[in-house]
Amino acid sequence: MSDLLRVEGVSKSFRTGEGTIEVLRGAELCVREGERVAIVGQSGVGKSTLLHILGAIDHPSSGSVRFRGEDVFAKPSDELARFRNTSLGFVFQFHHLLPEFSALENVMMPGLLRGAEPARMRERAAAMLDEVGLAERLHHPIGKLSGGERQRVAVARALVLDPPLVLADEPTGNLDPATGDRVSDLLLRMNETRGTALVVVTHNESLARRLGRIATLVDGRLVETLSPRAS
Repeated sequence: MSDLLRVEGVSKSFRTGEGTIEVLRGAELCVREGERVAIVGQSGVGKSTLLHILGAIDHPSSGSVRFRGEDVFAKPSDELARFRNTSLGFVFQFHHLLPEFSALENVMMPGLLRGAEPARMRERAAAMLDEVGLAERLHHPIGKLSGGERQRVAVARALVLDPPLVLADEPTGNLDPATGDRVSDLLLRMNETRGTALVVVTHNESLARRLGRIATLVDGRLVETLSPRAS
């Protein structure tokens, strides 16, 4: 497998009224095509900050993020937005779906933002929702879906354009254990069937073990371990 994402010497600091807070201190990570990685660590250590940098939502204070060999942050802002849309999928703890739209319309949105033909995106989004088990919920408003259904819509939205990498921030953190397991199963199945690489920030120990490769954020750096994958 070739390198998909390579993080080298990434640091991130924030200025506050009381001085500068260093959150990341030279973090290093390499993710290969189709690989899956869990990022774990105590609350407040900077896991979400790191994920936002990997997703080009936030800039590092220093260091580099390369995607298939290209320096992500060397891109101008319009190319950076296009990169996020075409190469990455995002799944958040709070799904960030648009409540005024249906499940189908939410899943169509990444393609519409890219300028895809609406009828083609409608067909593609419907197929994606069918794949995540929501074929009977296409036209349901988001507010009428359960928490687990909303998160499955979020997964469908993240995958509808077949990105090579999905970044997930506590995707099961707001769900009961049984529903969280179903969402975990879905993410892992998508990795296996589509070859989508996964980087998942999680406190869910079972999900971290199932991902197999675990990177713990400690003092602003990633310490990696390998874990036998749970069945």
